[in-house]
Amino acid sequence: MATEKRYTANLAAEEAFKNNMAFCIGTGRMGLALQEEYQKQMQLVQKEIGFSHIRGHGLFCDDVGIYWPVLDEKGDVVEARYNFTYFDRIMDSYLKAGLKPFLELGFMPKKMASGKQTIFYWEGNTTPPKDHQQWADMVKALLKHLCERYGAEEVGTWPVEVWNEPNLPGFWENADLDAYLKLYDVSVAAVKEVLPGMRVGGPAVCGGDKCMPYIRTFLEHCRDNHVPVDFVTRHIYMGQQPSRQGRYLYQEMCKPERSIAEAEETRALIDSFPEYKGYELHITEYNTSYHPFCPTHDTVYNAALIAGLIARLGDTCASYSYWTFGDVFEEQGIPDRIFHGGFGLVANGMVRKPTYWTFEFFKKLEGKLILRTDECLFVRTEKGHIRGVMWNLEKEELNIRLSLPGLEGEWGIVTRTVDMDHGNPLKIWNGMGQPASLTDAQLALLQENDHPHGKAWNEKAGENGICVEQCLVANSVVYFELTPFRKEESRGYVCPGICE
Repeated sequence: MATEKRYTANLAAEEAFKNNMAFCIGTGRMGLALQEEYQKQMQLVQKEIGFSHIRGHGLFCDDVGIYWPVLDEKGDVVEARYNFTYFDRIMDSYLKAGLKPFLELGFMPKKMASGKQTIFYWEGNTTPPKDHQQWADMVKALLKHLCERYGAEEVGTWPVEVWNEPNLPGFWENADLDAYLKLYDVSVAAVKEVLPGMRVGGPAVCGGDKCMPYIRTFLEHCRDNHVPVDFVTRHIYMGQQPSRQGRYLYQEMCKPERSIAEAEETRALIDSFPEYKGYELHITEYNTSYHPFCPTHDTVYNAALIAGLIARLGDTCASYSYWTFGDVFEEQGIPDRIFHGGFGLVANGMVRKPTYWTFEFFKKLEGKLILRTDECLFVRTEKGHIRGVMWNLEKEELNIRLSLPGLEGEWGIVTRTVDMDHGNPLKIWNGMGQPASLTDAQLALLQENDHPHGKAWNEKAGENGICVEQCLVANSVVYFELTPFRKEESRGYVCPGICE
């Protein structure tokens, strides 16, 4: 049985929609940027959506090869040397694509590490440096090189984050808070020595409510020891109660309201410090599940969940970086088939997933916020056009009746729908029998079916403006655009009856 909801937009509203969804996008470790498929996916995302910054792990990992010291017979460093060959290729490709790096300082080069603990298939070392001066020297050498190559004025605009999820023992040995604070102190001092105006933040923590004590201690440390901090970072994931089947992780997802509340609680914590009141909060990772083999990521349900998040995260956050833009990703090993529950907006093979369109839809929502509910968001653009997105997270159909009072004349209406039958290549792949290796014809079929369903018509406004009615099936996302209608007829052409 369908649920019906009625809403009325306020076309006179003057509050802008705080839409920060395109400030940053996540990526797998930076060394993967040397792969052709990675570059193609990034270019597609930038062409059709367009993000401003990019953040990923592995800046200092050995596959990028920045730290290349001369060692003596005992393995001690005789001379620190740095190799920027691969790093330059990666940075060049980002900047060419219109992406500024959101630099995450990590993980530890093995020749600099104090221990052997690693994480992921690609063995990123997660121990502190055995010599903090070596770490500081490397950070300074990196920034000096960047300034020489791209200019200090440009590089100084890139945000810097120290490490990744140090409150989790897998990402930072023993989750040692004191050791992290020391690394942060050394890192921020190194950055500010080269570029005093460069903005640095942390602590990049993850884990729901477990984040709050860590952030509090981090801010207290910076305040009490006069350590610079320019913004605060944390991560948000919606997955609850994990269970495994083979290499796959299945989770119940919390409602968007829970994740929004986490951001609001963090905002309140930051503002409770007079010294940091109003400082920017950046969610440098978010998604539904935190696991790269969670089938939810490939679904229309994921697209609807993310719509509920990005409709409101801008109220408290300067940015929120979806993890990740593409499925060239190897944390838990190399994916063995096109759909495997990867984080990406784009599946390997250049197939857009349903969540891709949530971002493409929301990127268009710039203007005054005329309506926002738990199921829809609409704005009025500078030109007076109406744009919006509706989504349905329920199992039954949802009928939304939207009144737009004050509109006059004739208006053209366009909708683009992603649901189980449209913009959902996963369904096609399931029908194929879930092949691990695709033929050219199979891949082409998936690409042909990765787009939303479009519809267009026109309506004349009545005394009460225009009323839009939309039936949303379960787990669907629908984009709306209303513009003044103008028919450009070709003399002598009569539209065949099949078009009506």
